[in-house]
Amino acid sequence: MATFSSIEEAREFFKGDKFATNIGVQLDELEDDSCVCSLELCDDFRNAYGAVMGGAIFTLGDFAFAVLSNQLHRPTVGLQVSINYLSGAKGEKLIAKAHYKKNGRTTSVINVDIIDDTGREIAQFVGTGYKM
Repeated sequence: MATFSSIEEAREFFKGDKFATNIGVQLDELEDDSCVCSLELCDDFRNAYGAVMGGAIFTLGDFAFAVLSNQLHRPTVGLQVSINYLSGAKGEKLIAKAHYKKNGRTTSVINVDIIDDTGREIAQFVGTGYKM
């Protein structure tokens, strides 16, 4: 059973995630078992080589993980996370699609696939949440 009654309620709650929301991370879709978040890319997210910084990609994945883990059970905190960077972003927008692999009594495991708006696979984020 979902903890947020609507996507608007979840958006209001996650306004408190100042770092992610201040850089422009958006919650686009929210279901009981999945969510989609996005980030419009700008020059501020580029490193010295012109590529999107890993921290921007990680922040998007972490936000999607937070949204879905707290949709499953609120409050949930991150216990362990990892990210594999697969390719450099070529598009103008990053999209994170989160779905849970395990929704246990005390923990959850959530996979977040991050692509750009050209369909290119950018990163795979995996998070384990602890249900408080």
